[in-house]
Amino acid sequence: MLKVNDTKELVLGIVQHDPLFAVIQNTPSEEILYNDGYLTNIEHANYYSTSEVAGWFDITDAMLRYYIRPFEQYIFDNATNSPNTNIRLNLPAILRLRMILLLKDEYRVKGLKHLIGIDDYGQFIKHQITATTMGTDDLANKVDVLGNVLQQMVQTGLFNIFPNEDHGDLQVTINHDFLAQKIQLVSSESDLQVEEIQKETTELKLENEHLQKQISELQERSVKDIVQKIRERHIENEIVSTLRTEALQQFSMDNKAGFFKKTFRSSQIEMEKEQFVLSYISKHLEERLEVALNNYYGE
Repeated sequence: MLKVNDTKELVLGIVQHDPLFAVIQNTPSEEILYNDGYLTNIEHANYYSTSEVAGWFDITDAMLRYYIRPFEQYIFDNATNSPNTNIRLNLPAILRLRMILLLKDEYRVKGLKHLIGIDDYGQFIKHQITATTMGTDDLANKVDVLGNVLQQMVQTGLFNIFPNEDHGDLQVTINHDFLAQKIQLVSSESDLQVEEIQKETTELKLENEHLQKQISELQERSVKDIVQKIRERHIENEIVSTLRTEALQQFSMDNKAGFFKKTFRSSQIEMEKEQFVLSYISKHLEERLEVALNNYYGE
């Protein structure tokens, strides 16, 4: 049987360079990752069924498979062929799946894909922007750096930067008056110096275009993430509302009583009704939510 320190060393050896571990590290979830009970008896070289793994994590086999499907390339180490219905998982795959389950409530499927670097088709993005695998603090630092670059560009006097009201972003143009003054000042110098200035101007323009594209992509991804989270929360609220209506109808049918009995037991009936509704929602929510999410993501 492995000791606690042995399991920690074993887990770190597998996940220390993983993008999801970078998010879990230094949080309560990190200790959960090291102290899961299955780690004391698992054989590193063996493969385990989804039903066994689901039992270790106290979830249904269907729910486990639901979180495997969008992340097959990541969980199975970028395998060429996706696993069939008879899925078997070794320890590295189990640890990657465990990190997904620890972060699913906070990031949902879409957010986890961004952290890992997987596109909408389940494939790894070869040329992704570095900020997509960063945490919130790192993303804020990236935006600050880009802002400082813009500010330095403005201070050169070579560019005019102003809001584009039609598109809602920043419009950057070359300050031709400034450029003309600079060229006039060096007109007495050699043609080689003029060509060098023009070359630097072109490079700055290309750098600015690339920088503006990065800012637009960051803004677009932030908006999409917010809309996705709102939609998923709306789906959950709709299911809870439907379950509550069903529970009230069921309670009404099962607890028909006379007028006087209802009058003298109204407080008790209300308490029983609320308990029945909460129990009904708790019993059916996970199953309904799984179906709704499957339909929403087109799985």
